[in-house]
Amino acid sequence: MSLLQDAVPVDTLNQVQQQAVQLVTQEENLNLIQLLMKGGWIMIPIIGLFFLALVIFIERYITIRNASKADSGLMGQIKSNVLSGKLDSAIAVCRSNNSALARMLQKGLTRVGRPIKDIEAAIENAGKLEVSRLEKNINILGIVAGIAPMLGFVGTIFGVIQIFREVELAGGIDIATVSGGLYVKMITSASGLAIGIMAYIGYHILNMMVERLILRMETEAVEFIDLLDEPGV
Repeated sequence: MSLLQDAVPVDTLNQVQQQAVQLVTQEENLNLIQLLMKGGWIMIPIIGLFFLALVIFIERYITIRNASKADSGLMGQIKSNVLSGKLDSAIAVCRSNNSALARMLQKGLTRVGRPIKDIEAAIENAGKLEVSRLEKNINILGIVAGIAPMLGFVGTIFGVIQIFREVELAGGIDIATVSGGLYVKMITSASGLAIGIMAYIGYHILNMMVERLILRMETEAVEFIDLLDEPGV
């Protein structure tokens, strides 16, 4: 050790140590954006998928939540107006209530006087239309959940190919270069998996919200049909 210290000047050793410390500090100070950009060009479509999934989730969440706003007095008002023979008032109540359930019941009210089967068919068709509107673009989240991880793996594979190509050209293996390159390229896999997981969770959250709304709509539809079957209606 003493021979090595005598052979290498102290100033040179200090400079090497300072450079090593600076490199470590720079790596530690990388922010999230800089770290993601180290993943290469494949990060562009991956980040694009993230924003696409985020916009769709927020837009669908707000739409479904607004459509499923519970109005405890809706059926009560409709029932009192129908039993009183005021169909126009019942339809007006539905029009003033901007919800999927109100629009479905409104379609049934416009068919009052026809056979019950015709009313049920009208309500069912209106319900299917409302559900289709609510489920619009939700499947895109499922597509993102499948594509994002695959894009991440593709980026990593391209990175590994590039690393070993550089090793071949250099004619030797530099462990530091290989490990550093792999760490950079694994960013794409981690990003793709993270976005895929978030899209998958968002997809199922929206589906659960729609399913709860469908159940409530079906329950209210049955109650509405029972109301029309009452004597005197």
